[in-house]
Amino acid sequence: TVKKLDKQVSAEINIPGDKSISHRSVIFGSIIPGKTKIKNFLTGEDCKHTLEAFQAMGVKAKFEDDVVIIEGKKLSEMQKPDKAIYLGNYGTSIRLLSGLFSGLKFPTTLTGDASLEKRPMNRVIEPLRLMGAEIKSQEGGLAPLEIQANTELKAINFESKIASAQVKSCLMLASLSAEGETTITEPHLSRDHTERMLEYLGAEIKRDGTKISINGKTAYAQLEAKEIFVPGDISSAAFFMVAAAILNNAEITVKNVGLNPSRIGVLEAFDLMNVDYEILNKRDINNEPIADIKVKSSNIKGAELGGALIPKLIDEIPVLAILAAQAEGQTVIKDAEELRVKESNRIASTLNMLEKLGVTAKETPDGMIIEGRNRKVFNIKPGTSIDSHGDHRLAMSSAIAGLYCDSELNIEKTEFVQTSFPNFFDLLDNLA
Repeated sequence: TVKKLDKQVSAEINIPGDKSISHRSVIFGSIIPGKTKIKNFLTGEDCKHTLEAFQAMGVKAKFEDDVVIIEGKKLSEMQKPDKAIYLGNYGTSIRLLSGLFSGLKFPTTLTGDASLEKRPMNRVIEPLRLMGAEIKSQEGGLAPLEIQANTELKAINFESKIASAQVKSCLMLASLSAEGETTITEPHLSRDHTERMLEYLGAEIKRDGTKISINGKTAYAQLEAKEIFVPGDISSAAFFMVAAAILNNAEITVKNVGLNPSRIGVLEAFDLMNVDYEILNKRDINNEPIADIKVKSSNIKGAELGGALIPKLIDEIPVLAILAAQAEGQTVIKDAEELRVKESNRIASTLNMLEKLGVTAKETPDGMIIEGRNRKVFNIKPGTSIDSHGDHRLAMSSAIAGLYCDSELNIEKTEFVQTSFPNFFDLLDNLA
């Protein structure tokens, strides 16, 4: 239950480590011989499942608060797990690991919860098969995925129809077991955390616009274990940045946030929507830009969000919908079909959230149109409850809206917030 926040807010907060980088740090730390120390690791359920996948194959790891220390080993030295590898409800894990595990000397089965088993996997299965991988899926290309042993994958030249860091990273990881140069071309540039981490750890990567090439086995031989600091997750920071923008008399600084150019779509949206923010203390850590972001109460304007911007803010759209609901004028979100295959159908569930908040909005084939309330408090009926549909981002977006409702707001299925932001509600309590 979230209540309206009436008082003046001035705060500095630290947020958990970036989910995407935490996953990749575990993957590379596990497959590079030697010790990898990962600082500010996201200890959410999804990242733990990725770590447990490698522990099931003989990799040793230990936790010291938000630091994880991994004793990595070569792919050729991994041990066959004694059961299917369970990955919870995180699509990134199953798609990336399906690529990496396609080159192992033993078969593996990747599975997850009911939500994950409804997510489309053909987008990675089909190009992996072009590389020679043998993968069995359920009808419609759904998990569980049964991956056969294969240490002789082949390099391919693949043109992806969608801009997807998951597809690109999956094929790059598969290429580590392939002779020759693998090239992936995207229609728009997607997140490049995998490329940056590979380069930081010593691999040579060729980049040309939206095209990336890697000589897989050669690149794998170049990798060296190094210490990794995980920047704060900008997708998690977005919730508190939007809170600062929509509340009255608010100023919130989020510390040590990753500002990867492929991830700052939320800041580009802020520019379009007239959000008052400032970037402070900018620097680079292990090949990733990082900074503090200060956001103040803002006179928000409606805008059109679409095209190449969408892949850079796809995870932030639910909370940007809350921002749009408090804007002056109309906001159009388009080219966001990908939202239909997230942890929930995020177009439908975001519109349901807005409806419960008394916001006028309508669905379009590839997004939604939201009528802004021009900074008027959300009018909700006493006892109003929003079903997050098990989607952590819907739950947190609803909670941020609850800070600006005229009655208490109840949110269902908030336990899934543990997957990406374990201390979210603690920070929200501290803010209040």
